[in-house]
Amino acid sequence: MKNFEFCVITDILFGVGQEQHLPEKLKAYGKKILLTYGGGSIKKTGLYDRLKALLNDFEVFELGGIAPNPKIESVRAGAAICKQEGIDIILAVGGGSTIDCSKAIAAAAYYDGDAWDLLLDMSKITKALPVAVVLTIAATGSEMDSVAVISNTETNEKLPLYSPLLLPKIAVLNPENTYTVPPFQTASGAADIMSHVIENYFDREPAFVPDALNEGLLRTVITYTPVALEEPANYEARAQLMWASTLALNSLGSTGKNFAWSCHYIEHELSAFYDVTHGAGLAVLTPSWMRYILSEETVDKFCDYAANVWGFSREEDKFTLANRGIDATEAFFKRIGLPSTLTELGIDDTMFEIMAEKAVRVGFLQNAYVPLDEKDVLRILHMCL
Repeated sequence: MKNFEFCVITDILFGVGQEQHLPEKLKAYGKKILLTYGGGSIKKTGLYDRLKALLNDFEVFELGGIAPNPKIESVRAGAAICKQEGIDIILAVGGGSTIDCSKAIAAAAYYDGDAWDLLLDMSKITKALPVAVVLTIAATGSEMDSVAVISNTETNEKLPLYSPLLLPKIAVLNPENTYTVPPFQTASGAADIMSHVIENYFDREPAFVPDALNEGLLRTVITYTPVALEEPANYEARAQLMWASTLALNSLGSTGKNFAWSCHYIEHELSAFYDVTHGAGLAVLTPSWMRYILSEETVDKFCDYAANVWGFSREEDKFTLANRGIDATEAFFKRIGLPSTLTELGIDDTMFEIMAEKAVRVGFLQNAYVPLDEKDVLRILHMCL
């Protein structure tokens, strides 16, 4: 294992009714809150009204309509509110899109230039407003990490933003708030969780402890996603998925490892150009990426994956075992209702060359678990058609 520093200090409030503790937690940061949310589902479920009642003693400003694959326009709008009203803390209510947008707003609130500058040069982030979260979907893990991903539709770019200053201070994880998540979004969230773990898991650095955690998280998602789809209000299933989502991206699974990802950077180009659901794009890409990188050098890791995650016998030939694990991954995504080809997402090869170039450049894919150049990414994308 490599040397590492692990310091994740988000105050997690997990379980039924934990929203009740928000007022006492938030008052330490001030009285002026920017409440951020997405398309309005929190109003339909009643969560919005419950939170507004809890925040009665605060001065609450709002930014709604944050889109999936959050756009820089929302970041600019939120930062303007923060500057004009002297906001003390941002309360993001929703999933990864709302949380990511709120993190970017938090940084842009202290920046005098255009918010997109921060995506192009993260060294410009010198200060950020505190961010609190009420999570409503198990997917990105943004509630307990320091990363945001923002899209610019004018330039067809989707770029990551990172700073320790963006780590949420408080995160309320009430599984009941995920009961109404539609089946496709539940399944896409599961694929996103699995992809986070897989990106950490497939690494050249031997690290038994984080890999044992990663294998357990993958088995959790495989076990409980079908239950949540069959019984949307099954508390145990929703709770297990919510906590798996958080642990998948809070850096525990990458401790002592290289943290050199592949599929996420390729998918970012898909959703930058076509605005597809992130998890659905990952479900298409991941099995093809696995098949492409399977070799004598990687087969042992794939055998661990097939045996320890999917339960296949190690008595089989290595490549047979490895392919059984890959096939099981693809079959699982199909079973939970996700697409298996880019064609199903309405994507052809028109933009492949541009996407491949950007994925390699932005994601530094030459440093990935299996190094990839533009030709490699092109082949993977064509395998997904």
